[in-house]
Amino acid sequence: MSSNKYNDKVKMHMLVTLIELLLRGARSNYVNITTTELANSIGRSQQAASKHLLELESNGYIKRMRYGQGFSIKVTEKGYREVYNLFMKLKAVVEPVKVIELVGVVVKGMGEGSYYMSLNGYRLQFISKLGFDPYPGTLNIKLDKMYIDAKQEITKYPPIIIEGFSDGKRTYGGVRCYRAKMNDTIDGAILIPERTHHADRHIGVHITCKDYGYLRDKAWR
Repeated sequence: MSSNKYNDKVKMHMLVTLIELLLRGARSNYVNITTTELANSIGRSQQAASKHLLELESNGYIKRMRYGQGFSIKVTEKGYREVYNLFMKLKAVVEPVKVIELVGVVVKGMGEGSYYMSLNGYRLQFISKLGFDPYPGTLNIKLDKMYIDAKQEITKYPPIIIEGFSDGKRTYGGVRCYRAKMNDTIDGAILIPERTHHADRHIGVHITCKDYGYLRDKAWR
């Protein structure tokens, strides 16, 4: 696994090339560009620019078709998400950190959290990325109505990404996590899955086994 601090997969020179392509309109349309033009724009040699495109294409970040002496290139959704994730990280650095408060009560869930947290594909990522071994289930919170908009505000900040995976039989979606503090004392993480049945008023929270019993029947803030 790469040690790239921005992403586990994409390299910085690839991000620079993706940004240049997006500036030329390659998110929605195929754009025509030669490797010489690209090289001049990113300040690299023609050979380096050609290598960048090969890497981006082989990793699924761009699609390209031969066009005259150059290529028509379009950035894929996967490529766009890499640039967007970098933007969100830079935004968090530039803008002041904001504390967002949510208030609600613990409610009974559908029982799916314990199954998903039994899967090592999720659990091991939670341990390595969040720094604690979570309770094998999800603490389900029903928000007070006035805090629904605040839930949406959270998603404007860069998340901790739990990658989706496949066990050979089915695929499991990724999860965005946001560090949180329950009742001003207990550390945990708010979860926003790619695939969810939760209504806008509900959120899932992961905390340690020790803290789960303490919060299970209490109001949460």
